[in-house]
Amino acid sequence: MVKRLAVGAHYGLRDWLAQRVTATVMAIYTVYMVVRVLSLPAFDNAAWRVLMSGSFTKFASFLFALALFYHAWVGVRDIWMDYVKPLSVRLILHVMTLLALVGYAGWVATILWRL
Repeated sequence: MVKRLAVGAHYGLRDWLAQRVTATVMAIYTVYMVVRVLSLPAFDNAAWRVLMSGSFTKFASFLFALALFYHAWVGVRDIWMDYVKPLSVRLILHVMTLLALVGYAGWVATILWRL
């Protein structure tokens, strides 16, 4: 009989691929925003509000945030699994990290669609 651990680092290829995909999404967004910011007529609050008021830019910014949070989740989760040995402490850290990242996603959504 195989004994399964409650929490283990057996994700491998899926998480490796997720890290690469999210990094690619973030890189594409960064290039997009650099081009958009450099093409602004002026570097002031009014121009920034016009830039961020477009639906596509809001969507792209939220997609960037979700990619960042998932990328962070995979990395931090692996750190907890590698370096925190007591299972109860590790699970508490996982839950705290997950709650923080979900809260950040809600915060980003509020900021983007409040403009």
